[in-house]
Amino acid sequence: MSQCNIVFSLFLHYNQVVSINYFVISKKVRVNEEIRAPQMRLIEGEDEMIGVVSREEALQRAKAAELDLVEISPNAEPPVCKIMDFGKYLYRLNKTDRKHKAKQKKTETKEVRIGFSTGEHDLEVKAKRAIKFLRGRDRVKITLQFKGREISHFDLGKEKLQSFVDRLAEHGKLDEEIKKQGRNLIVIIKPPQT
Repeated sequence: MSQCNIVFSLFLHYNQVVSINYFVISKKVRVNEEIRAPQMRLIEGEDEMIGVVSREEALQRAKAAELDLVEISPNAEPPVCKIMDFGKYLYRLNKTDRKHKAKQKKTETKEVRIGFSTGEHDLEVKAKRAIKFLRGRDRVKITLQFKGREISHFDLGKEKLQSFVDRLAEHGKLDEEIKKQGRNLIVIIKPPQT
């Protein structure tokens, strides 16, 4: 394959990617001939206000500068449009979106299961694990499981779960109260707001 063919195929691939991005974003942002408003407030270059102009004049200015006319604020009266490179505008939008997504931390709900007959030392170990989850800014779902005829001692199980929750009181607060779900008692604790 010659260098000319490689460059041409890269050019075609680049145009396809741009057209795909253009199609996806074009639902939100109108560009060039897609703008329907007869009058618009025009911004040119580095935030240089031109004023209210007709649609045709704005398109002529954009073509003369070999840039695109992009509708920035369609709900304003008249709509605000800016002459800019639409590809760079899309790139900046995608870059800021990626930056915001990277800063977000999705909180997970971790689960700690205890049984009706779980020993004191095991409860301490599970409490330490729950504290570790809360320090990691995750919600903790604590489940006390009843097996067999243990369900007949429901009140004792509720007291045991409440004492376990009291161990975690300084590391988190109740998101939901203790509730019964089938043969289980469930409570959710969330980390404190900082």
